[in-house]
Amino acid sequence: MTTSPRQALGRAGEELAATALTAAGLTVVARNWRCRYGELDLIAQEDASDLSRGGVVVPWLVIVEVRTRRGAAYGTAAESVNATKQAKLRTVAQAYVQETGWTGPWRIDVVAIQLDAQGRLLELAHIRHAVTG
Repeated sequence: MTTSPRQALGRAGEELAATALTAAGLTVVARNWRCRYGELDLIAQEDASDLSRGGVVVPWLVIVEVRTRRGAAYGTAAESVNATKQAKLRTVAQAYVQETGWTGPWRIDVVAIQLDAQGRLLELAHIRHAVTG
């Protein structure tokens, strides 16, 4: 199977994101989960406080959208998660939660990766609770 430059960039970004999330204490449990509504890049878990339960530490399901950009001619990686993309992420995330029977708290994060024109890492930002409502 032939990989396009865009697909290769996306895969490289997902690898960088998975490494950064693991270093931050999250556990990546799945990659590239697909359903009829779309695809989730990374699915992780993290032990964190649940304010709805009095702040007790519980496992959170963390749906992670990875956005990788080389240069900023078309906007930054973070800016590429527009309202349309956020709505789609909510739909696909809800499908995952339903299909897996997850009953605990969950959120959608974004890992935004900016590379220079040669593909060197300029910035990697993990934006927690990036998609809400």
